[in-house]
Amino acid sequence: MPLRIIQYGVGPIGSAIVRVLLERTGATIIGAIDIAADKVGRDLGEVVGASPLGVLVSDRADEVLARKADVVVHSTSSYFEQVFDQLLACVRAGAHVVSTCEELAYPFRKYPELARRLDEEAKAAGVAVLGTGVNPGFVMDKLVLTLATVCQRIERVFVRRVVDASQRRLPLQRKIGAGMTVEEFREAVEAGRIRHVGLPESVALIADGLGLEVETISETIEPILAEADVRTEYLHVRAGQVAGVRQIGRGLAGDQERIRLDLQMYVGAKEPMDEIRFFGTPDLCARIPGGTHGDLATAAVVVNSIPLLVQAPPGLRTVVDLPVRFAATF
Repeated sequence: MPLRIIQYGVGPIGSAIVRVLLERTGATIIGAIDIAADKVGRDLGEVVGASPLGVLVSDRADEVLARKADVVVHSTSSYFEQVFDQLLACVRAGAHVVSTCEELAYPFRKYPELARRLDEEAKAAGVAVLGTGVNPGFVMDKLVLTLATVCQRIERVFVRRVVDASQRRLPLQRKIGAGMTVEEFREAVEAGRIRHVGLPESVALIADGLGLEVETISETIEPILAEADVRTEYLHVRAGQVAGVRQIGRGLAGDQERIRLDLQMYVGAKEPMDEIRFFGTPDLCARIPGGTHGDLATAAVVVNSIPLLVQAPPGLRTVVDLPVRFAATF
């Protein structure tokens, strides 16, 4: 019996998720929610660039959730506080929820009370809730914890992810400040408009997953400047303008650094890659040349987690609670 699925949020990531779901015989999409005027009332298949599905996008979340889905795939915002009521409505409708909300990947340190409330509501409803994606959700946390299996002892963790944002969607290129002046970039950082959301959550997930003592988590955000003109499908970034962002998350025990996550996302990156290093017994270095494609991988991670999530114990879960698996048969 195929799982009945509602797609909540039909932006670039939500649309990518729908296209992957359409390839899975174990899923049937029974509803779609979005507030964008140019999507409401249209066939979901047409919105995502596929054949018509006979499912219309609606801005009435309560009516769509009343259709009693097994799973809601949620992709509306990066911020837990902003989506809390949406998640609560899904849970109270009796649906498992897998969300791309970055802060939901590990909300227990930053939002302990909201996390507790959502966990209690999910347990009462008998459903599981998960925040996941490529990052947070895999490259800079779940993959780290998986590779750590071969270590006897770990003293320090270093992860570096270099992303060529030229190949990514326009909202991401704008989110990293591509094309800005340095002054505009710093003003945007101060206003909270420029940052990758989820790096502190990945630090916390690694620390708790590995049992590393981390008392404080810090984060810095700096611009990466274009050394030459760069053209993407959407933007023309001139030499000297901001090409993107370098964001570093650190987990500290006193003044000792236990975890460092170095994320560089910029247009024109010449050597994109993912790298994970452990300092301990034994030392270990793993590298993925070319890196992991963020948008494609996010959709894959979300869809592959669905058959695992519906079997998970009720409550607010993290990627640590689920095995790693490619759900080809789902």
